[in-house]
Amino acid sequence: MIMEKKKKISLPALLLLIACAVFSGGAGGAYVALTSDLPQIRSLENFQPSAVTRIYSADKVLLTELFAEKRDPVPLKQLPPMLTQALLSIEDNNFYSHIGVDIKGLARAMVANVLAMGYKQGGSTLTQQLAKTLFLTRRKTLTRKLKEAVLAVQLERRYTKDEILEFYFNQVYFGSGAYGVESASRTYFGKPVTELSLAECALLAGMPKAPSTYSPRVNMKRALKRRNIVLAQMKKYKIISPEEYKASKNTEIVLAKSANSTRAPYFIEHVKKTLEEQIDSSRLYKEGLTIYTTLRWNIQQTAEKAISDGIAALEKRMKRNGIKSDDHQSAVVSIDVRTGAIIAMVGGRDFKESPFNRATMAKRQPGSAFKPILFALAVERGFPQNMLLLDAPVAYKGGKDGKDWTPTNYSKTYEGEMTLRKALAKSKNIPAVRLIEKIGPVSVANFAAKLGIRSRLNPNLSLSLGTSEVSLLEITAAYAVFANQGEYVEPFCVTEARDRSGRVIWKATRNKRIAMTREDAAVITNMLEAVVTEGTGKRARSISASLGGKTGTTNFFKDALFVGFSPRTATGVWTGRDKFETLGPFETGAKAALPIWIDVMKKAVEDRPRQYFDLPESLVKVRIDSTTGKIVKSNAPNASEALFKKGTEPKTY
Repeated sequence: MIMEKKKKISLPALLLLIACAVFSGGAGGAYVALTSDLPQIRSLENFQPSAVTRIYSADKVLLTELFAEKRDPVPLKQLPPMLTQALLSIEDNNFYSHIGVDIKGLARAMVANVLAMGYKQGGSTLTQQLAKTLFLTRRKTLTRKLKEAVLAVQLERRYTKDEILEFYFNQVYFGSGAYGVESASRTYFGKPVTELSLAECALLAGMPKAPSTYSPRVNMKRALKRRNIVLAQMKKYKIISPEEYKASKNTEIVLAKSANSTRAPYFIEHVKKTLEEQIDSSRLYKEGLTIYTTLRWNIQQTAEKAISDGIAALEKRMKRNGIKSDDHQSAVVSIDVRTGAIIAMVGGRDFKESPFNRATMAKRQPGSAFKPILFALAVERGFPQNMLLLDAPVAYKGGKDGKDWTPTNYSKTYEGEMTLRKALAKSKNIPAVRLIEKIGPVSVANFAAKLGIRSRLNPNLSLSLGTSEVSLLEITAAYAVFANQGEYVEPFCVTEARDRSGRVIWKATRNKRIAMTREDAAVITNMLEAVVTEGTGKRARSISASLGGKTGTTNFFKDALFVGFSPRTATGVWTGRDKFETLGPFETGAKAALPIWIDVMKKAVEDRPRQYFDLPESLVKVRIDSTTGKIVKSNAPNASEALFKKGTEPKTY
């Protein structure tokens, strides 16, 4: 047998083999090193981008948007074709032909970078940009670029071109807090992406390269220059005609005036606080919920203007009186008396200057605006409207520093005996103090709690004059009981919350209870009508509606209030200073708060047929003299129609 000779490997071949092995091993090791810590592309299939939560008024006006990232996912098929073409022409004209990495483009970028001796061009495809946006940092390093390329190829293998493009449009940042093209369209132009013009499409398409640089809200001149470059590219690739290019290049860009603004900001903060107690905050800011509130935008606008006008008028009076102040404030809250829905809320003169909500968070003395609660309890205890109280000087032991407490009337005058009705209408202090002495301060505090007053009340005689602090929302809700036939309904601000699919995930529940009888509520309402027709609230007679209410003024004119209601709406107004200092001489509730109340209530009752307060069959209406309480003829002076429970009405003329 002839033995075959073994072939010898030459030294050059051996060296080449070793080099190939080393290169292969190094390349393999590099690939493993690059891909070992890369994210799983499959996670995109279950990816749920954070979306914008929108809050609406009861009449479907958008009040604000909440978001961690302002994002509104939208299917690719709903996007204007011109927007897609604009983006591809400026960012990746070969998008539908490359494998995720554009070799020619990458080569051009490398040459440009070498010539510039620095990082001038990236040469990234849309797929690479998406990979960077979703999975990587923005640091410009070789390692990051290599990882970006690997991820781009993986994306292209797993998803179609249209799916990648849809991911891109919904993920990329467009500046001003807007993620995705739909949010960008609403942020900059105040309309959905489906309504964009060619010029607007080109402007948005040019922004992803440098959102802050090309944002029209940052630099309109630079944004237009970039837009025109996009249009030129579209003309170059024959996507648009020269005529379209010229027309779009000369089109003025009009930005949305209300982008990212919040309507009714004090109310919105109250809504957010309510929702965060009911819905996890991550859902609220990330899941694109739709929130419907109780606010009526037309009344809210009126309330805001009324506050502005009222403060302007107050400033003029304060200036005339030589009072310098920059902290005078006012607040308004309006409630639907039957449902408890808050239909308007203003917590101060300027939310940006001071977000503290004086309608819900501030506790101030209500002054005489507390008296209706005392008189309502008197009615419940069986005291008729014509019961007489003595209006004369009085002193009580146990005042400050061991001195007697000697309450006085605002007028500093006294009129002798008068009816409960007149004492409330004229806001007399001494009869109110004598009345709480008869009933008991503890009973009054307990009754106030039944009407919804949750603030701590000091059960002493001065409680009758409103010396215990309450919030404006509390006392307005208490007054609503009188107009709502004795039923207390807890105020609320949100009706329901829906998820992206329209499914209701939270709905408000109505908390209500009977606080007083229907008959007693009708009687105290009738007494509060007298405040408007005969007493300190006469200016409200300019409103063509059935109204009841009460003024309130605290010592040294620090606080001015008017709280009142129609058969459907209760509104409270407070005016004062954050420093607890005087507004000026004679700045009473009738002067500093009532004009604001009138403006709001006029709007609340307009375009509605006139409604009347409840009149139970068990009550009788008798015309009495407001001072003596006896029956008088209809044409007699000081005559007023008063309600009585049958059997308690006056018998003598």
